[in-house]
Amino acid sequence: MSAHGHVDPSNKKVALLIAILALVLAFSETLGKGMQTAALSHNVEASNLWTFFQAKTIRSTTLRTAAEALEVEMTQVSRTETREAMQKRIADWKATVARYDSEPETQDGRKELAARAKIAEGRRDRSLAAYHNYELASAAMQIAIVLASAEIITGVALLIWIAGGLGLVGMVFCALGFFAPTAVHLF
Repeated sequence: MSAHGHVDPSNKKVALLIAILALVLAFSETLGKGMQTAALSHNVEASNLWTFFQAKTIRSTTLRTAAEALEVEMTQVSRTETREAMQKRIADWKATVARYDSEPETQDGRKELAARAKIAEGRRDRSLAAYHNYELASAAMQIAIVLASAEIITGVALLIWIAGGLGLVGMVFCALGFFAPTAVHLF
C-alpha cells in the first residue's frame, strides 16, 4: 500500500498469481492423496490375489503329489475294487488340479488370478505415477508461492518470473498426473 492507502497494482497481479498457484496446489494435494490411497488399495488387491494364487499352487502341488504317490501304490494293489477306488480318487484329484489351474467361470483359477493380479499391479503403478506427478506439482507450486510472496516484499521482479515459471511447471505436472501419469518416468 502507498502512503495514501492505495494498493500497488503490481501487488494485485502478484496476489492473483499467488491465488491461482494456491488453487492448483490445493488440487494437486487433493488429487495426490487420492492417488496415494488408490495405489495402496490396488497394492493390497494385487497382494491378496497373488496370495490366493500361491495357495492354489500349493494345493495343486499337494494334490498332484498325492495322485502320483497313489499311482505308484496302485501298482502294488491286486484287488480290483481297491484299484478302481484308487483310480477314481486319482481322477478326482487330477480334475481338481485342472480346476485350480484354470477356472474361467469363477475367475479363481491360477491363470485367472495371475491375470487379475497383473491388472491390479498396473492400476497400482498408474496411481503411483500420478501420485508422484502431483507431488512434483505441489512442490513446484509451494516454491512458486514463496517466491511470489518474496517479490512483494523485496520488489525483485526476477522472483515473479521464476514463480510464474515454476507455476507453469507445476501445472504441467498436475495435468500429467491427471491425463497421462505414466508419460514421464522420474521415479
